[in-house]
Amino acid sequence: MKKIFAVVILICLPVAGQEIKVPAGFDELGAKAKESVNITLDRDTLAMAGKFLSGDKGNDAKLKELVAGVRAIYVRSFEFDKPNQYSKKDLDAFRAQFRAPGWSKIVEVQSKEDNEHTEIHIKKDGKQIAGLAIIAAEPEELTLVLIDGPMDPSKLAELGGNFGIPRIEMGPKVSLPKD
Repeated sequence: MKKIFAVVILICLPVAGQEIKVPAGFDELGAKAKESVNITLDRDTLAMAGKFLSGDKGNDAKLKELVAGVRAIYVRSFEFDKPNQYSKKDLDAFRAQFRAPGWSKIVEVQSKEDNEHTEIHIKKDGKQIAGLAIIAAEPEELTLVLIDGPMDPSKLAELGGNFGIPRIEMGPKVSLPKD
């Protein structure tokens, strides 16, 4: 699941939108976790990081362009010693934000055998993607990713093979037969 999650993040990185938040009290799960990750990159932090990218050409310029519209990136990830250290109620408070107009669940993968559940929600503003939320829940792991601020998904492919982003080969285009 971690490999799938990493690929999903890399594919969806350039998407973002409306102010979405980690619910109050959610970070308290870190006290129950044997390992936790808490990343908060607000507009000011992202702007400061952008200053370290040099030049107006090449990969740095592409990366600067990718993050130019992002207002914030939040990642919360928890690994627990045993199952059931978080509840459905914890996730429901987070999911409630994605019932607002404009939000759609575009991916849901559920494995009853492994008791794993992954969701991706996006917010659209016209034809522009304006928000992204990922929930990856396993019995002993839970990860949330929130990205706030518009970015162009087509730009991500240009970064493949750079900055640790894997090159994703899509293969030849296939035409479907016409009815």
